[in-house]
Amino acid sequence: MTSIERDTPAPRPVTRIRIEPRVNRKPLWTFAMYLAATLFGLLLSALLVWTSGADVIKAFSALLNGAFGSQKAIIASLAKATPLILTGLATVVAFRAQVWSIGQEGQVYAGAMGAYTGYLLFAGLPPALFVSAIVLCGIIGGAVLGALAAILKDRFDVNEIISTVMMNYLIVFLLSWLIGGGPWTEVSTSVVYQQTGPIGEAAHLPALMGSGKLHLGFAFALVSALVCYVVLEKTPLGYEIRALGYNPVALAYRGTNIGRTIILVMILSGAVAGLAGVSEIFGTAHRLRSDTLFNLGYTGIIIGMIGGLRPLGTVAAGIVFGGLSSGALYMKLLAQVPASLVPAMEGILMLTFLCAGVAARYKIVRVKTDG
Repeated sequence: MTSIERDTPAPRPVTRIRIEPRVNRKPLWTFAMYLAATLFGLLLSALLVWTSGADVIKAFSALLNGAFGSQKAIIASLAKATPLILTGLATVVAFRAQVWSIGQEGQVYAGAMGAYTGYLLFAGLPPALFVSAIVLCGIIGGAVLGALAAILKDRFDVNEIISTVMMNYLIVFLLSWLIGGGPWTEVSTSVVYQQTGPIGEAAHLPALMGSGKLHLGFAFALVSALVCYVVLEKTPLGYEIRALGYNPVALAYRGTNIGRTIILVMILSGAVAGLAGVSEIFGTAHRLRSDTLFNLGYTGIIIGMIGGLRPLGTVAAGIVFGGLSSGALYMKLLAQVPASLVPAMEGILMLTFLCAGVAARYKIVRVKTDG
């Protein structure tokens, strides 16, 4: 051994931190993460309410009662949850394939516009056929917009994030023209309204549980969740969707047409999002207005992520945040909580739930390597 070799110090081990996915996720750990996120989010929200000068206990009591404190409150919460579940499911379908569609917002608008077109075209049909035609047109509207983004990605390699975001703006501007002076605008003797005229009762989605708020759209949401689960977990197409998310190169070597799969994914995702637009316009608002549909698609992306990109989890997350949206009105009226704090509290809870989802799926590992 030479003197140089004797004098050279041995390399010291270096500890590095690495984030790895949890291979075998335990349900108890996932539950604990979401419970911690709920408590932490409520704590931060309580601090906001306290700094505003409102009574914290009274505010949260009003929130809970307004969300799930009575049959009327539960019905209102489920009605608020309906479009969130549907747009969340649209996110699940696309994101499980790692097709990063941000087009749920535009697809909701396209679904509502397609449904209203069907309302104008098929007026006079028997009520059951009339409503079925309206729903089908709404589904087609959302699916067409989703398919357009998929074709741009497959044929011209256009990034789906860019194309879907741009389509969101285009479809909203188109609706603004149609109801803001265009052919669908409601006009009185002296005023032009940014909306269509009222939709006739024959086209309303049937009410559920004897309530005017909860309608057939909620049943559509539950059926859509079941269909998404079966398609993703029990069918060859679902295998291709999941494989596309895990390893698209291996899927291509298997002989699968990747472009065809992406188009099918976006058609299914857009169809479900379009159904959310139908449910809001023909089940709740009973006239087409832009502000009625605003932010449903973007919120649905968060709902799908909070639900762990699983249909059942998305249904649960949609109901929770539907309850928050419904109970927030009670909190504002009964506890005098400033209106500006309500969306802030919803945002805090969404962020904590997203962090819980990351903690449930990933872990931090220390790895020692030679320096």
